[in-house]
Amino acid sequence: MKSLYCKYKQQIHFLFFGVLTTLVNVIIYYLLAEILSVSNVFSTAVAWFGAVLFAYVTNRKWVFTSDATSVKEVILELVRFVIARLATGGLDVLIMWIGVDILGYHGVVMKVLANVVVVILNYVFSKILIFRG
Repeated sequence: MKSLYCKYKQQIHFLFFGVLTTLVNVIIYYLLAEILSVSNVFSTAVAWFGAVLFAYVTNRKWVFTSDATSVKEVILELVRFVIARLATGGLDVLIMWIGVDILGYHGVVMKVLANVVVVILNYVFSKILIFRG
């Protein structure tokens, strides 16, 4: 079991923190959209922002154990992270708009489905473009 963990440590950590990031995203969305009756798209955007902040810290420290130390390296890493998350955040908003506002599906259900797609893309972007060290 330990050898499997060591072999897939990065993926396991990414999945674990991806689930936590998804929970942060869904909880924020639920509080805004369902409890406070804030609009779907605004709730989605705020939920995304909170999840991105959580994801950057956890990905940098525990998933990809970034070795960026200089200010320039950290800024470039952060910029790449934000750009990638903006792309997947835009996709999240698009999925939510189509699923909830156009097709009429339940917001929380669509939020969970959208986040499955987003988490997969975030891993690929993080592995290839962001935390390359």
